[in-house]
Amino acid sequence: MDIYTNTPQQDELVTYLSGDFDALNINQIRQQLEEVASQHQANRIILDLSHVNFIDSSGIGAIVFLFKRLHKEKRQLELIGAQGQPRQLLELLRIHQAMPVTWANV
Repeated sequence: MDIYTNTPQQDELVTYLSGDFDALNINQIRQQLEEVASQHQANRIILDLSHVNFIDSSGIGAIVFLFKRLHKEKRQLELIGAQGQPRQLLELLRIHQAMPVTWANV
């Protein structure tokens, strides 16, 4: 799994994820997401999932953990671009009812 961020724009930071977001690499991913949230004080962090091929419960857990952390700090987390299996799981778990989600146009 690869993670990279853009240069913060007007209090907004986009973080791009690609690959599999699963139990095999969850420790690395969780640490990188924590660094993103700690190092950048943008009020809105966007996770672009358009290049995530697979997500499991560990990946969902990392997203929920980040959402709760940011929510406590009165910051927002938004998911964009999910498609295929990641979108199906996010819809099944109704993540879009708890946080802003913009689905990929397919």
